[in-house]
Amino acid sequence: MKVVFFGTQPYDRESFDTINNNGAYGFDIVYHHSHLTPDNAVLARGAEAVCIFVNDTADAAAIRRLADERVRLIALRCAGFNNVDLKAAAACGIGVVRVPAYSPHAVAEHAVALLLALDRKVHRAYWRTRDGNFSLHGLLGFDLYGKTAGVVGTGRIARALIGILKGFGMEVLAYDICPDEEYARTAGITYVTLDELYRRSDVISLHCPLTEQTRYMINADSIARMKPGVVLLNTGRGQLIHTEALIEGLKQRRIGAAGLDVYEEEAAYFYEDTSDRIMSDDVLARLLSFNNVLVTSHQGFFTREALDNIARTTLDNIRTFASGAPLVNEVRFEA
Repeated sequence: MKVVFFGTQPYDRESFDTINNNGAYGFDIVYHHSHLTPDNAVLARGAEAVCIFVNDTADAAAIRRLADERVRLIALRCAGFNNVDLKAAAACGIGVVRVPAYSPHAVAEHAVALLLALDRKVHRAYWRTRDGNFSLHGLLGFDLYGKTAGVVGTGRIARALIGILKGFGMEVLAYDICPDEEYARTAGITYVTLDELYRRSDVISLHCPLTEQTRYMINADSIARMKPGVVLLNTGRGQLIHTEALIEGLKQRRIGAAGLDVYEEEAAYFYEDTSDRIMSDDVLARLLSFNNVLVTSHQGFFTREALDNIARTTLDNIRTFASGAPLVNEVRFEA
C-alpha cells in the first residue's frame, strides 16, 4: 500500500523508515517536504492514504483534491486535528485518524523546562556567562516550593505535569469541564472555577483542546483576573491565547513571564529555518523581544520515545484501515 507523507523533516523519515522496515508493515512510503495544500494534493496520486502534520492544510479544497486522486485516508501523525475539515472529509468518504497520545511525559517535561528556565532566568544567564558577564543582577527567581500552580485541562499530559509539580511541593488547582473527583483525591489536587484558578495561581499551564469554547480563552479579560506576575505556559494550542492581549499583559506587567511552545500563527515559521529572512509577523517579532518570554518551535513532543510512538501508532492506524477493521483512533465530524 502506498502512503504519501507531507510536511516531513529528516527525523520523520528516519523514525518512520525504522518502524516501517523493522515492524513488518511494508508500506510504500513517499516523503514530501512541502506541506499539503490544495495546489500540491496531486502529489498523492496513486496513494490510498496520506500522512500529515499540524502545519499541513487539509481544508475542504485540499480534501476534494485528495478525493479526486482516490485517497481514502488522512492519517495525522499528531494528536490535534483542527487543521482538518472533518465535514469535507466525511462528505468525500475519506477517513481521518490521529495519534491521541504519544508521550505525555515529553510535553509535560517541556512545560516544566520552560517554567524553570523562565523562573531562574537560565536563558539570560547562559548568554551572559558566554560573554564573561557573571553578574547576578536581574536574574532573581523564586522558589516553586509552596507556590500555587493552575492547570487548565486534566488529560494525560496535564496529569503527567501535575505529578512533577507536586514533586516540587506546589499546590495544584485544576479546571476541567468534566472534573474527575476520584483522580483529584488520588493526586491531591483541587478542582476550582477558572476565576479562582486565575486569581490564586502563581503559574498557569494550558493543556486543553482547541474548541470554539477555548479559542482565545486567555484574553484581556482573563489576564485582568490573574494574579499579577503570573507565569503563563502554553504547550497546547496557539489559539488558546490571544497574542496581542498577552503582549499587553506583559507590557503592563500583569504577566510576569510566558513560556510558549505554540503560537497562533505558527504555520508560517515553525519547523522551518527562516533565519535568513526578515520576519514579517510583527506580533511574533514583538513577542520575541521580551526577555521574560521563551518561545520554542512546537517541540514539546520531540523526544526519541515520542517519535517512536508516533510512527508506530500512525502505521498501526494505516494498517488497521487497510485491513478493513474498525478504526480505533478515528476522528469524525459531529454536526
